[in-house]
Amino acid sequence: MPSRPHDIPHLSAQALSQAIHQKQVSCREVMTATLTQIDRLNPDSNAIVSRVPHDLLLQQADERDAQLARDQSMGWMHGMPQAIKDLSHAQGLRTTLGSPLMKDFVASEDGLMAQRMKAAGAIVIGKTNTPEFGLGSHTFNEVFGPTRNAWDPSKSAGGSSGGAAVALAQRMLPVADGSDFMGSLRNPAGWNHVFGLRPSQGRVPMWPAQDVFLAQLGTEGPMARHVRDLALLLSTQAGPHAKNPLSLTQDPAVFAGPLNSDSTDQRIGWLGNLQGYLPMEEGILELCQSALNRFSGMGCTVDEAVLGMPPEQIWQAWLVWRQALVGPRVAPFLVKPANRAHIKPEALWEHDQSLTLNGAQLMSASASRTRFYQSMLQLFEKFDVLAIPVAQVWPFDVHMRWPQNIAGQAMDTYHRWMEVVIYATFAGLPSISVPAGFGANGLPMGLALIGKPQGDLDLLKLAHAYEMANQDMIAMRPEGT
Repeated sequence: MPSRPHDIPHLSAQALSQAIHQKQVSCREVMTATLTQIDRLNPDSNAIVSRVPHDLLLQQADERDAQLARDQSMGWMHGMPQAIKDLSHAQGLRTTLGSPLMKDFVASEDGLMAQRMKAAGAIVIGKTNTPEFGLGSHTFNEVFGPTRNAWDPSKSAGGSSGGAAVALAQRMLPVADGSDFMGSLRNPAGWNHVFGLRPSQGRVPMWPAQDVFLAQLGTEGPMARHVRDLALLLSTQAGPHAKNPLSLTQDPAVFAGPLNSDSTDQRIGWLGNLQGYLPMEEGILELCQSALNRFSGMGCTVDEAVLGMPPEQIWQAWLVWRQALVGPRVAPFLVKPANRAHIKPEALWEHDQSLTLNGAQLMSASASRTRFYQSMLQLFEKFDVLAIPVAQVWPFDVHMRWPQNIAGQAMDTYHRWMEVVIYATFAGLPSISVPAGFGANGLPMGLALIGKPQGDLDLLKLAHAYEMANQDMIAMRPEGT
């Protein structure tokens, strides 16, 4: 039980849920403490946007307390403050997508993820900031401005779930939702010293959606400061949905069960920088290798792993898929030609490149993707988990759009510096970013673990064992929180 109100934001989500249900704290006290924390820290970090007025939130908290007084609980998130990533709908709140063209759009209904979290008792307090259209792993836009790194406000928070990661790290939220196409749950988690899970393809269905058959590279998912909380949120987000015919049918309640497991003899394949293919800033590989040493100390076996397909072939196939899926998302905003002046150049590039694609190119890229998937299956005959740095650069200057070069190597696209994250996405595999520690520059970095097909639970169990074995490092928090 928290001894003082300002202790409440530091509770794990699981502990907070227990305290609420055991009536050690009221939902009003939780909401008041959360809003106090946000009022204190959010003006500098700019993680939470489109906030709901305090009086309305306190009224909802009182309603949750009244339910508990009648021995009625909506679920494990009963009375828990939650903010929705600003790419997803929450009824009555703006869904801006970080775009000036959408700055006044108010959602008339909840998206599926918000529906499920509200049904579990969560109270939506606002949105979390994201890059324009969610493109680029750096959270800034012309509607709300940049979100600043929780550990160094002069640095990027990552993205596109940057607002969610910073809100977690600064104890403004107990758990957070996000989405991941090109590392958007993993990169900001790594850069803010929290956990971020990209679930298996189809694990967390998305609705509304423009397409539910082809567009499977992007997925929503959970973020948390603790793996147990991450799994609990996944149990709420996951599960089949009739409007998503490719959603996985496994009962999501499995993620709410025990995570304790014996990590001894787990075989981890270290991909590193892919034998020198991926440029990395100084210190990243070394820090991630120190995290791997922690796994070795837990009884895991760590050996070098080599992709079974040339990385440049994977990248070229990825570009086709990325442009084919992202371009049509931007296209509706260009029905009015004058809108081009209000769309960031990176989004225009994705759209314009997509116009040159044809069906034969997409089918060829799909065949390449199939070969890549088969090569990953071969790796999993030797390894239980693959490991790779979650980013190729440290958090960079918050005013920079994107890194132009890494270790002297020029980046030929606005997202080439994020190439390290595409392998889990392209194969539809689950991947979790676990904190690797801090570099000599004082900045956090993450290690990405990639699991077997639909192996989300096994991946969570390994990450949980890592957290339990390294609690002193995991428990570190930004100054002032």
